[in-house]
Formats: sequence, C-alpha cells, structure tokens
Amino acid sequence: RSERLFPLCGVPGPAEPRGFASGAMDLAYVCEWEKKPKSNHCPSIPLVCAWSCRNLIAFTTDLKNEEEKDLTHMVHIIDTEHPWDVYSVNSGHTEIITCLEWDQSGAVVVGSRLLSADADGHIKCWSMTDHLANSWENTVGSMVEGDPVVALSWLHNGVKLALHVEKSGASNFGEKFSRVKFSPSLTLFGGKPMEGWIAVTISGLVTVSLLKPNGQVLTSTESLCRLRCRVALADVAFTGGGNIVVATSDGSSTSPVQFYKVCVSVVNEKCKIDTEILPSLFMRCTTDPARKDKYPAITHLKFLARDMSEQVLLCASNQNSSIVECWSLRKEGLPVNNIFQQISPVVGDKQPMILKWRILSATNDLDRVSAVALPKLPISLTNTDLKVANDTKFFPGLGLALAFHDGSVHIVHRLSLQMMAVFYGSSSQRPVDEQTIKRQRTAGPLVHFKAMQLSWTSLALAGIDSHGKLSMLRISPSMGHVLDMNMSLRHLLFLLEYCMVTGYDWWDILLHVQPNMVQNLVEKLHEEYMRQNAALQQVLSTRIVAMKASLCKLSSSTIARVCDYHAKLFLIAISCTLKSLLRPHFLNTPDKSPGDRLTEICSKITDIDIDKVMINLKTEEFVLEMTTLQSLQQLIQWVGDFVLYLLASLPNQGSPVRPGHSFLRDGASLGMFRELMVVIRIWGLLKPSCLPVYTATSDTQDSMSLLFRLLTKLWLCCREENHITEPDDNLIDECCLLPSQLLIPNIDWLPINDGIISKLQNKQLVRLQFGKAPGLVGHTVSSQFDAFVRAPGQPKIDHLRRLHLGAYPTEECKSCTRLSCASWNKYDIALTGESESSQAAQVWLRYDAEIAKQSHCGQAVGAALDQKLLVWGAVEEDAPQLLLSALRRGTEGAAKSCSELPSREAFGTKERQLFS
Repeated sequence: RSERLFPLCGVPGPAEPRGFASGAMDLAYVCEWEKKPKSNHCPSIPLVCAWSCRNLIAFTTDLKNEEEKDLTHMVHIIDTEHPWDVYSVNSGHTEIITCLEWDQSGAVVVGSRLLSADADGHIKCWSMTDHLANSWENTVGSMVEGDPVVALSWLHNGVKLALHVEKSGASNFGEKFSRVKFSPSLTLFGGKPMEGWIAVTISGLVTVSLLKPNGQVLTSTESLCRLRCRVALADVAFTGGGNIVVATSDGSSTSPVQFYKVCVSVVNEKCKIDTEILPSLFMRCTTDPARKDKYPAITHLKFLARDMSEQVLLCASNQNSSIVECWSLRKEGLPVNNIFQQISPVVGDKQPMILKWRILSATNDLDRVSAVALPKLPISLTNTDLKVANDTKFFPGLGLALAFHDGSVHIVHRLSLQMMAVFYGSSSQRPVDEQTIKRQRTAGPLVHFKAMQLSWTSLALAGIDSHGKLSMLRISPSMGHVLDMNMSLRHLLFLLEYCMVTGYDWWDILLHVQPNMVQNLVEKLHEEYMRQNAALQQVLSTRIVAMKASLCKLSSSTIARVCDYHAKLFLIAISCTLKSLLRPHFLNTPDKSPGDRLTEICSKITDIDIDKVMINLKTEEFVLEMTTLQSLQQLIQWVGDFVLYLLASLPNQGSPVRPGHSFLRDGASLGMFRELMVVIRIWGLLKPSCLPVYTATSDTQDSMSLLFRLLTKLWLCCREENHITEPDDNLIDECCLLPSQLLIPNIDWLPINDGIISKLQNKQLVRLQFGKAPGLVGHTVSSQFDAFVRAPGQPKIDHLRRLHLGAYPTEECKSCTRLSCASWNKYDIALTGESESSQAAQVWLRYDAEIAKQSHCGQAVGAALDQKLLVWGAVEEDAPQLLLSALRRGTEGAAKSCSELPSREAFGTKERQLFS
C-alpha cells in the first residue's frame, strides 16, 4: 500500500510510517452485547447506523427467535453519554432494514425523528414522545410495495451555514458562521419549508412523501427515467435552487453512474414529481488499461455532502482490494466549429457552456473498503479557508473515514483523498511485507466496521463491527499534530461556538477537553459571548450556561460551579413559567406584557420595602385560580429557600468552592429573584398557603420582608456589571444573624453527572456492555460534593417539581443523562388531582417544556428498572410556532411567550441572516 505526502496537512511519508497516526485517533470506549452461548443479537445485512445532531445514535441488528427460527428487525437507540442504556425498538419491518436517517430540522425538536426503510419498500417515521428517548412511536409512513429502498433522505429546509476558518478570530458570530443562500426543497404558504422525505428504490423509482401541517401525508411515486433499470446504489443531495439530485449505479463498474434532477411540487393538493437526466460518468479505473477489469463492482456511492450535489465519492472493489475516486461537476465551454463562428459571430463571442464530470482525485490500490463515513461539519472550502486550516492545523470537516476489511480505519482528505490519519483495530496489524499481506488475507474473516458515522463536528467516529459491537473513536482536531495550548483552545472554542449557534449537542467536543483547559475555555467562551449584541445574547443566554456547566464538570478546580449553573437554568425556567402566568387586565394592552412591566418596575424602584414595590404594580394582572397557585407552592418554596441560603452564605463569600458563590455577584440573577419575591408576595395575598414556609424563632417576624430587604441591598451592590461594589459591613452583619432568626434549609443540588465523559479523561479504553451500567469509579472529584448530593440509600427527590419521592418511588420516573436528575413522568394529575386539561396541569406542562428549552443539555436514553427518561435538548422554536404551541395547550400567556423573543430589527444584518 503506497502512501503519498499530503501537503495540506503535512502528513509524513513512508519514511515515518507511524508519524501521522500519533495521537490522531484512539479508541474511547466499546460497548457490546452480553455474551451468551447462543447470542440472540446478530448483525443485520446490510447493517446501517445514523448519528443525530443531538448525539443520539441509531443502529440495526436482527433478533433471532430460536423456536420459530425467524428474525425480528430491531432498531437500537443510544445516547453517546450513556451508551449502555440502549433502547431497542421492534421496528415492525418484515424485511431487512436498509436505511436510517435522522431529521435535521422541523417544527418539533430537531434530531428527534428517525426514518427507517426496509427491503420491502416500507418507510416508517419514528417520533420521540414527551421528550423521552426510550419512548418512540411510529406516527406516519409510506410504502412502495415490494420494492426495496436503497436511498433515503429528509427534504432540505433551506438552512445552510458555512464555517469560515479564516474568520475564526472574528468577534461577530455572523462572520464566523455565515448563512449561505439556499432554497428549501418545497415551501408552504409564506415560504415556510415543507417537511417530508424522498426515497429511491431498487427498480429505479423515486418516491416523495410530504407532511402537511394537519398531519396528512401526500405521497407520489415516479420513475427516474423512461427506461427503468436496476439500482443497486443510490444517494440524494440538494441544490441551492431547491432541486434534488439523485445519483444511481447498477453496481457494475462498467456501467455509467447516472444522475437525475428531481423537482417536487404540490398541484391541486397532490404531490407532483418531475425528473430530468443529468450528465453521467464512468469511473476512471474502468478506462485505465492497468485496472480495466480489476474492480468489477461499485460498492459505495456517496455525495460528499447532502447540500453539495457537485461532488461525489465512488468506490470500486473486488474480493481483496478497492479504489476510491472523487469527482466534481463543473461548467466547461463547448468548442464551436469555425464554420458556425463564421455564420454567426455572436456564437463565437459567447461560448456555450455545458456541465461535465471531472475527476478530482483517486487513491492507489487499497485494502477492501467495508464502510464510508462522510463529514457533516459545513466547513468552507475556499482556497483561503483551506490555507488557514492548513496553517493552524484545523482539520475537522476536511476528512472522510474509510473502514477496511482488515479492521483499520483511515481518515483521508475529502478533496485530495490523501491520508491524514489511520487507526489499526485489534484484529489488524500494519503490513510490513508482501508475505504479511498474504497471511492476513488468508487468515479468515476479520472483525471490521460494517457501518460508520462521523459526529456533527467530526471529532468522534462511531462504528458498528461485524459482531454488532459499537466502538467510539476519538479524532483529534489537529490530526495528531502537536499544538500549543492557545491553538488547541482556539480550535475547541470555534467548534463550541458553532454548537452554541446551531443548538447542536457538543458531547463529542468534550472528548478532547482536558482538565487544564476548562478554566480558559469557559473564560474565552464568555468573552466571545459578551462581544455579541444584546439581542443575540438573549437568544443564546441559556445555551451558554448549559455549555459552561458541561465544561466545568471535567475539572476539579471548576466543578464547584456546576451546581450554580444548574441552579441558574432552573431559576430561568421557573421565572419564565411564573411570569408567563401573568395576564393583562384589558385585552387592548400596550406593547409591554405584565412580565415586562414587572421587570421594568423592579429595576427602577430600588426601595428595600417589598410592599412599596408591590403597590406600583397592577395587582389585577396577578390573579390566578386557587388550585393553580397551590400547585406551584413547591417551586415558590424553592425560590424562598434559595434566597435564604444565598443570604446566609454571604459572610462566607470568600470560598469559591461553596455552591451558590457565583450568585452573590450576579446582578441579573439576583434581580430575577427579587422579581419573583414580589410576585410571590402578591400571590400570598390571594392564597396564603402558597407562600414559602420558614421556620422562624419569632412568630411576629415577617420573613419575606426581611429577605427582600437584604436581597435588595445585595442586588444594589452588583446591579451594574461594570461597577460591582463590595457589600457593606452592616449587610454582612445582618446576614450573619439570619441563622439565629430563620432555619437555614439544606439545598438539594442537582446530582453530578454519572455519564461516560468523565471516565474518558485519562485516555484509557473503557469497555461497556449494553444493558448494564458500568461498575467503574466515577470522577475523582465527585467526593467533594458528598455534602450536597443525596446518597443512594437516601430518599429521592424530584429535582424539577421539588417533591420528595421516597427511597423507592412507586410512580414511574424519568431521568436526564446529562444532569442525572430524576422527576415524575406523569406529574400533572398527581399534583392537582384534576384532568390534564385543567389550568394547573397546563401550567406544569408548560414548565416542563420550559425546562427542556432552557437547559439545552442533551438527551436521555433507557435506564435500569425501565424508568422513562427525560430528554433536555435545544428546543429553539420560532415565534409563530411558539404561539401555536401555547394556544394548543390552552395557555393565556401565549402573547407573552412571543413578546419575550427579540424583534427582527434588534438583530444586525449578519444575525438576521443567521437566525432567520
């Protein structure tokens, strides 16, 4: 196997055989099925997998039934943070599953819907129910009876970003991640993208299914061309003009690779498909005399990106070896004969242009390729960006992965196909001579990846091998090149910013964060965030808090801040929920909602007397049903307890290890607490039993007034971020007296994460088993929080509802894999004793949705005891969708939900393009 020097990334040549592999790729963990005498799980043929932008991985296996000797086609879904918690879905497919595809956009949470297609032409759409990653339902589908599906894709929604490595040092996110002009595959009234999917069958049919807003499915099937022929391989890509390009091959390298343009439209409430033949190509290996008959079959056909129909990757193979070629579609001038130039000089002046496929690059003879994984990171491929990427050794998104039958994995450049990194599996050895190669090829079948997927930032690679085992590989951003600390931080920071802008989960970035990087990463991330304008900061405010929390878990010096970040997310969710209950007294109210007026009045009136602040508000806007107020008591109690805890800890503010330390200088959070205290005071006049309960030494003491007075004094010290003053001695003295006046509560902090990421810090391989939690010792610094978290034998608490569940909860619970906190799965009826349509129940439904929107902390998958688990993901809804969802739930605060969103005019040009 020959190896050439790769000038773009400085890959060493054969003289340094292992130089390019040093630190570039390593195995993070493997997870396999339990070994039994007769294993029930066997890899399906073909085996397929898909990786969601929420870091959920779906893959297939077949389940053997020894008695009936038939196969059940299973779809397994795991979260990369908890890979052992696998949730297996009986797909109901009667034939082998051929395609899996996660959604990348939609009215629901992005990355929460999965398409599966089988060899009988059935396509099913699986949706996550109630944010539970171990609860899936098949809602809609389509079929082409008896016609196997060979390619499947969601329609494009018209959103395309470009990462500019050249501008990674720019201060504006709109310059780093620019919005590329791209049209959706199909639009509804007003230009809104229409959802749906497209599939290609083995007989040359293309079928399109469109999802209408009312739930109806419009399906249409059409032949790709008049002369239908067998399609063994196919792939789908999209053009900027809204068209769809389908590439097909009959599997023979002597046959042309055909391309078709597909246009989808809706005419008279029916889906219409128009197809057009595009230029085709023959692989170069078939025209090369030295390789003419060497590679008889085309085994892989992939567009380099789903929104880049101009570049395609082809792989031709024989029984022992393969060759890979990269082709590009270009416009070329068509030479005109001199006779026509003399007849019409105008034709000679303007040369006709045609589209023609040209080969970009090709590999030498390789071992047989078993799987291909393409990058999803939309990195800009301009000459300037490529040069900066080479100079700074930033390679995410520039490499694609090739898996071979000898168990090795190569990362090659997506344009030149030259090697950038290599990983040798346990069953593969680097061949040193011809005899070794012969021995390897005759030693019997080796364990190799049959399906692979790169993560959304190209920093991790998941592979399913021929035994059904899942392997997670860590890929260095610099492909193993040794960089100084500042450059390494710059690479990770750039990708974290990309995830913050897009809302994608950033778990794969955390694989490369070392404890000594955490402090600098958090500070630099905050600096970049503060450089954005106020409107953009408001959009990203909770997402950056969740990102900081996940980073701080990785270092013992910053892990104390995790409790504070989680508490801040919890505070924001409570504040948004409670303020959304306020309703205007008259319908024709001015532009400001009651929640906005509350914030404005509380910021202007700095009086330390809570009753003087309260009289400036329109109390009729705070009127709620008594049952609703009573159902909120536990959240109100948490607000009161947390304020008391903060004020009592003020004398110990010099200890940053103590949870709650960052709140003492956070003017925005203290102001939020102050607003909620005023709201609680007013609601207490309506129903005193909803007030927080304090244990005081004096029966005549007004605890709410006392805490509000001290809280206001502390808030005045830090209300201006650029002018923070130290609390005076009188305030500290009064806080010192609090323990003698009120019983200071114990705060139930959110548990420390028990996921896999903390176990991968030492770069040692972790071996796991599906269905069994690892018996490894957790993060070494977790013992620092023994005083703040509940031990396994202690009664459990619902961290979201602030309810005590007992040591062994009888109700079905859910848990988050990112935060490890538990909560009741069905809480609305249990809390209120009323139906799900009651106002109190709807408030809790809204609060649960608010938690999901504010935390942005990933997803959850199946756990022991069949508990249903909560998924907290990046729920970013536009204003119309937010209004509709609120109206569907029957909430009166729908207009308030939209008024909290920044107006379009508040954004700059770049941000409007980025977030439109």
